[in-house]
Amino acid sequence: MQNDPNQGAERRNFLKTAAGGVLVLKPETVFGTQANSAVEVGLVGCGGRGNWIAPFFPEFTGARIVALADVVRTHLDTTREKFKVADGRAYYGPDAFQELANSKLDAVAIETPPYFHPEHARAAVEAGKHVYVAKPIAVDVPGCKHFLETGKRAAANKRSFWVDFQSRAMPVFQECAARVHRGDIGKPVLGQVYYYAGRPAPDRGKPGMDPGQQRVLNFYMDRVLGGDIIVEQNIHVIDIANWYFQGHPSKASGTGGRTDWTGTPYNAGNAFDHFALTFWYPNDVQVSFSSHQLTRHFSDLCVRAFGIKGAVDSHYGGLVRITGENAWHGADKDDTFRQGAINNVKTFIDSIKAGKPVNNAEVSTESNLTAILGRMSAYRQREVTWDEMMQSNERLQIELKLRW
Repeated sequence: MQNDPNQGAERRNFLKTAAGGVLVLKPETVFGTQANSAVEVGLVGCGGRGNWIAPFFPEFTGARIVALADVVRTHLDTTREKFKVADGRAYYGPDAFQELANSKLDAVAIETPPYFHPEHARAAVEAGKHVYVAKPIAVDVPGCKHFLETGKRAAANKRSFWVDFQSRAMPVFQECAARVHRGDIGKPVLGQVYYYAGRPAPDRGKPGMDPGQQRVLNFYMDRVLGGDIIVEQNIHVIDIANWYFQGHPSKASGTGGRTDWTGTPYNAGNAFDHFALTFWYPNDVQVSFSSHQLTRHFSDLCVRAFGIKGAVDSHYGGLVRITGENAWHGADKDDTFRQGAINNVKTFIDSIKAGKPVNNAEVSTESNLTAILGRMSAYRQREVTWDEMMQSNERLQIELKLRW
């Protein structure tokens, strides 16, 4: 697959206000000195997602997990046993990510709460490592700009810098986007985007667990650590919308809220559990967006696009098709979640082995900022433009008092 199918004029210099300087770094490790060497990977974040994706590295690429870092001791110990990592390569505590980045390895996989992604990615790049990171890449505008600059540093240093957006890694979605871009449905006029899912039950941790560590466990329900559900989860379909409509919205308007979960097993966190917005995309394309975590009785992730020649109906992990004059049936069901991640892991490791770095920081940052634009509009209950959002210096801050 290509590094970034959306690079080019369509990006329209979307981050004109972002920091510009690029620091050329002297790499500390260089892969490929031995033709048959395995790529050595360190995992930062040993929770559920980290343990789910880390096995893909050895299973599908032959890479080795040689180091770990986490702030939850039980997660670190369990994962160390799983991957047979040496005791001295399992780093614990607030500076664990930095210790891992500075250790002897080729690449760092970051699977921590999104709040920490800009800092953790920067540490890895400054240590000369290739970086693989889970979406979203940040929780606020300053964090997005910081991450984008880090991606530029990685490129200047000839290091791969790859964000795990699964849909873009799937051939059926790649073909669908290509057909939209060549005009198979005509000029897109209207879009419908939604992400409907049940509310996840919080992880209560173990009795007596530090409150800060427990909050980290439930970052996906936390406004600061996860960026709210529109950034932490709904970004999947927002990213596809940006892909289909070849750009980011100029503005957003809408609302959202949080239901009273008192007395239920789901009463945790402070994130919204529903959003309802309109995004205005280039060429006067109006896109309705909605999401919820209210009920498990209707779940679907969908992106639709409509033109005078036809319509796209695409579902994350499900039906992907075009109806109309240029009808095309892509798939009835697609293993986007797992296979997309596997494809991204393979792309990342293959790029290191071949010495041909891949970098999708720009398009990933653009999708992240689109989700933040929607969140900002919902929080403020008014229309917010892209330019207004980009001028925001608001930083989401948290002080975690963790016991070590």
